[in-house]
Amino acid sequence: MTIFPFTPNANTPYEFQPTLDGSQYNAVVRWNIFGRRFYLFLYQLNGTRVLVTPVTGSPVGSDISLVAGYYTSTLVFRAPSQQFEVSP
Repeated sequence: MTIFPFTPNANTPYEFQPTLDGSQYNAVVRWNIFGRRFYLFLYQLNGTRVLVTPVTGSPVGSDISLVAGYYTSTLVFRAPSQQFEVSP
């Protein structure tokens, strides 16, 4: 499992590079003022957008994969610890 601590900034989006199903991607988390929540934008390394999804927090002991249906890897936002977890 790879862990990315979520450290949002009011001025710039939070970015990290997860590996999903063996390929690396650029993940960008932005605040949406109208939805009043964070959204995950996932891009291929060439800049092609793959998906956009709201960031849904997973409680300890339960996984809500933000990329379910797209990848067999999981990308989970752990709400209590404010971190993204990627499992192959």
